[in-house]
Amino acid sequence: MTKLRNILIGAGIATVGAIGVKKAVDYFQEKKQQEVVNQLPEDASISNPQEEVAFAVVETNSVQGFLDKTFGTVGRYQPNRSPKVFEYQDKNYMVIWAYDQQKSKNQMLVFVYTDKGREMIGSVGYTASETDYRLTMENTPFAVIINGKKLQSGEGETSGTNDVDFVLA
Repeated sequence: MTKLRNILIGAGIATVGAIGVKKAVDYFQEKKQQEVVNQLPEDASISNPQEEVAFAVVETNSVQGFLDKTFGTVGRYQPNRSPKVFEYQDKNYMVIWAYDQQKSKNQMLVFVYTDKGREMIGSVGYTASETDYRLTMENTPFAVIINGKKLQSGEGETSGTNDVDFVLA
């Protein structure tokens, strides 16, 4: 969990509360901001890493600086849904939903943290009329749901949607 805390500090992301632990299935179904389930000490660990996720309750607007630095354009992406910053099966991830001011569409951005740094493994741009995606999540336990279909990899376009979910594969 120390690594999760370090990622938050390194990205300049503010938390609303402490880090919590929850069953992964429950965590990924929740679309609203999470509530802290447990207040965990610095050296706490997940008791069942195959079924539990450690997560930070993040202030939605605190990812703005991260988005500006990552994409090089101040204000291009405006967060519009509670981000998910979590540790699952000994890996750390961040999922951000934002509005792309430049392309006038919603965007879901998925990052994994590795020893080499942060890597984007998913990007889904969506409007009510069209959706485009680029996914390289086949080596993770995750997928995105676009119009009822679970996808882990590939690049393409499909019909529009008003919502894209990040789920267990």
